[in-house]
Amino acid sequence: MKEQIAQEDELKSLMNQLSAKSADLQISQDDARFLRTIIKKGIADGIYKKGNNKYFYLIIVLNTALIVINEIGLKKASVIANILYRPVLNNLITIEQIEKRFDKEVADIVKGLTKINDLEANQNSLESENFIKLLLSFAEDMRVILIMIANRLYLMRTAADIDEAARLKLSIEASYIYIPLAHKLGLYNIKSELEDLYLKYTDRGTYDYISAKLSESKTARDKYIQEFISPIEEKLKETGLKYDMKGRTKSIFSINNKLKKQKVEFESIYDLFAIRIILDSPLPKEKAECWQIYSIITDLYQPNPKRLKDWLSIPKSNGYESLHITVMGPQSRWVEVQIRTKRMDEIAERGLAAHWKYKGVKSESNIDDWLTTLRETLENKGVASNEKLEDFKLDIYDEEIYVFTPKGDLHKLPKGATVLDFAFSIHSKIGSTCVSGKVNGKNVSIRHKLSSGDQIEIMTSPNQTPKQDWLNIVSTSKAKNKIRQKLKEEANKQVEFAKEQLKRRFKNRKIDEDEGVLMRLIKKMGFKTVTDFYIKIAQEDLDVNSVIDQYLDQEKRESEVHDKHESISAEEFTIQSQKSTQRTEGATDELILDKDLRGIDYTLAKCCNPIYGDEIFGFVSSQGIKIHRTNCPNAHDMFSRFGYRVIPARWSGKSGSTYTIVLRVVGSDDIGIVTNLTSIISKEPGTNLRSISIESNDGLFQGNLSVTLQDTNTLDSLMKKLRTVRGVKQIARIN
Repeated sequence: MKEQIAQEDELKSLMNQLSAKSADLQISQDDARFLRTIIKKGIADGIYKKGNNKYFYLIIVLNTALIVINEIGLKKASVIANILYRPVLNNLITIEQIEKRFDKEVADIVKGLTKINDLEANQNSLESENFIKLLLSFAEDMRVILIMIANRLYLMRTAADIDEAARLKLSIEASYIYIPLAHKLGLYNIKSELEDLYLKYTDRGTYDYISAKLSESKTARDKYIQEFISPIEEKLKETGLKYDMKGRTKSIFSINNKLKKQKVEFESIYDLFAIRIILDSPLPKEKAECWQIYSIITDLYQPNPKRLKDWLSIPKSNGYESLHITVMGPQSRWVEVQIRTKRMDEIAERGLAAHWKYKGVKSESNIDDWLTTLRETLENKGVASNEKLEDFKLDIYDEEIYVFTPKGDLHKLPKGATVLDFAFSIHSKIGSTCVSGKVNGKNVSIRHKLSSGDQIEIMTSPNQTPKQDWLNIVSTSKAKNKIRQKLKEEANKQVEFAKEQLKRRFKNRKIDEDEGVLMRLIKKMGFKTVTDFYIKIAQEDLDVNSVIDQYLDQEKRESEVHDKHESISAEEFTIQSQKSTQRTEGATDELILDKDLRGIDYTLAKCCNPIYGDEIFGFVSSQGIKIHRTNCPNAHDMFSRFGYRVIPARWSGKSGSTYTIVLRVVGSDDIGIVTNLTSIISKEPGTNLRSISIESNDGLFQGNLSVTLQDTNTLDSLMKKLRTVRGVKQIARIN
């Protein structure tokens, strides 16, 4: 009863919050009444129910709507579509009725959301082909992407309340799809929060460690920020500029990346925060006033010229504008300062949605071009799924360079782009006929890698055509897609020519062609596809007369086998037993894959050495299924690049095996400390010491203890006891 009252209170609060936003969203009272009627009918029909909670899905929908409004900044059409798509799924209202009641814009967004829901309902895991379809659904209307990002943000915020397997699946999905999309669309706050939640759910120990360290150092950090900004504030007051200045602590996820990349202790990281100065400037004066602030700060503190990032002159593809500088602050510590205006800050916080506010729906950013290229890539049926995914991720993550045509037109390309990439960025015809280039007046090959500021002229020849090895030269998905398209067109021409040639030769030799015999011959000759076979003929690597001779031999053999075939009586026929994959009755499985699969072969990954009790997942590799810990050093890379290969896994029953782990111990080099450590290990039930290696230097010792044990409970108990040994400063599992 109490639970239902709490649910009703939450629902009432959410409805009130949305009602308060109606005027700002320009939702009329008539439209609001209509939406409330649909929601009430949906509650009565049980379309929002899950278990004992009859408002479960409605609460998700309404929370998503509030994120869409407050944190992304979308307007009326998106909010109405988000509310109506579940009633559409349950046939309370049709797409046609929505278009008639509202407009085509709302109906199209609902259509995109229902497509994605249908897709998710049919997928057991993030298979690559389904992911392709998902992206195609997204690409029809950018607002569908933004609503889905808002939905996943709410689900991730509340994922602590769901079971472990569902939480891991949600985290992998966020890492693989929604974090990269939020990054590309400039939703940096949402991206950072999703990254932190991902780390929290996949490596709770690291998350808690950094969080605790940030809490411990907060007082000292706040004091330093105040010491840094005080002289800046004095100078800014003299200018009469309107501004807001604050210190912003970096995300736990980004701090963890620094710890791993720099391989240092937490205390050694100085750039844990950035100072942000936000100006209230009129549009014509924005750049001038930002550079004025830059001048004031660099007069007070020594700048690092290598770390100046000017996104005022040339904004990022997602519209991000800001001036980032790093200066030497008090106590010789490097401090990052971000300078931007209120308009720029809103774009930085809300990404693409803010562009619509300032520039209209058809924004001037390259997002529209990116979506067009994405659609072209994904709709190219001649490209393998994994290639499509790699192209998509490549475009999202790569840093940008800025290069120019001979006339001075600016082109943005990913870092590492070549002359050939540039040629295709101008036009596919120029790319397809490119033979070389001139960079800053110097002749270079099509392989030449470009740098920011380069001025490029493309040399073409009508005799040039794309080659297979061009795919290894280019790095942009647009270029890769166009090259594959041209290669496929050329291959199709060759195939048609070879088919015609083979048919003519059959006819000349008065042989009736049996397609079935020919197909079996092609397979026997070792060709993976029929296309490969015909291309070999077109390239004259395969003699047509030789093929026909082999065809006649094949036809003769098949005819002889058929003539000799004898019927077998039912009495002589026995079923050949197949090798069973089932375990013997009574055998137990320590591990269950996916939903309830037992008896599947797997190996434990050596990179993280999982043991019974660890939070784990399965990864489908070329060597079969490997089991990794969720906090494996390679887990993030696997989740973000190959999420569709990840399958849920969990331990079952009781541990019946022993596992080897390595403990890293750091402590004072006291007499007897090693004896005390080994004594504890020898007394611990089910635990054996396999090996020990110790290094001693300046009164400190560092050692690795290799131990065999049964599960994480035994490990936790052992580590707790080892920490009590006098002189031990730190003990941690290293694999």
